[in-house]
Amino acid sequence: MKRARHFASDNNAGICPEAWAALEKANHGHASGYGADPWTKKACRLVRDLFETDCEVFFVFTGSAANALGLASVCRSYHSIICHEASHVQNDECGAPEFFTGGAKVRPIPGKDGRLTPESIAAVADARTDLHFPKSGALSLTQSTELGTVYSPAQLKAICRTAKKSGLKIHMDGARFANAVASLGVAPKDISWKVGVDMLSFGLTKNGTHAGEALIFFDKSLAREFDWQNKQAGQLASKMRFLAAPWVGMLQDGAWLRHANHANKMAKRLRRALAKISGIKFLHPTQANAVFVDMRPVLVNALHKRGWHFYTLYGDNDARLMCSWDTTQEDIDDFVADLSNLMFKRKKLRPNTRKGQGHKPN
Repeated sequence: MKRARHFASDNNAGICPEAWAALEKANHGHASGYGADPWTKKACRLVRDLFETDCEVFFVFTGSAANALGLASVCRSYHSIICHEASHVQNDECGAPEFFTGGAKVRPIPGKDGRLTPESIAAVADARTDLHFPKSGALSLTQSTELGTVYSPAQLKAICRTAKKSGLKIHMDGARFANAVASLGVAPKDISWKVGVDMLSFGLTKNGTHAGEALIFFDKSLAREFDWQNKQAGQLASKMRFLAAPWVGMLQDGAWLRHANHANKMAKRLRRALAKISGIKFLHPTQANAVFVDMRPVLVNALHKRGWHFYTLYGDNDARLMCSWDTTQEDIDDFVADLSNLMFKRKKLRPNTRKGQGHKPN
């Protein structure tokens, strides 16, 4: 069965009306290229207003580019980058952070529910300081995390304080930063520069735009030569207005937060509905827009056959159900009904030795 929407990724959702309208409006007449257009200037101003601080803003094509180039602005080939073992920079960027830094070592460490702690960071950052081991250069945090949890302002403040004592620059992968803001009910500044984050890869693609993420330098000194670095990496769009215009549409009337709130609420509804099914086990708290469920491969494959797409990211039984800005209550009801029906009939299902879909970029 072909379905209009499913739970594989918020990347799979279409463009939201606000972003589409701004994109269409920008597509009239000529405008200067390479970011000298009115749309890009307005988008940068709106980002600064949103974070309530003066900062450097660069629009790039992808979140991977924002992460890798941001880290490359503070790390050299002899540095290391500390991150969570489930992080995007570790698992889903094809070695881009290592490539653009000229060989910096990514050092993944474990952490419950996708989060790092001051203690775990200090243990790694200060374990070796001799010349025979890479020098600790940066810490990369993900907010919200790859496992659907969020860091509180207090947790971030403690982490950043510890990291800075070890001389680390702090990068935040904010592909789902909007979902974290919506979940915590705080101002964007409260989980970024105000707690010590130096730079943020702020994403809206998963939240309703078509493409284009913002790399924000709260410490402006780190962006001193980023213009050249960005150009060399092929991330300076000639028709920049078409990356920037959707940001204007999303930021100027709060659509970025409305859509994140909706996705989060849908995830909570999905979890509540699944909790009513006997035998369902959740793997992580649902604090943003993802629900992780322990699901046998035979059920995963049966749901796939019914047209439901979702990933088993960290093992055959680790099913991730991702809600989006356009997820509906009907989507949730239909999915839960199918799963309930299959679990009721599970004794009649033949054991299936096929693996799950495996790890896919999130």
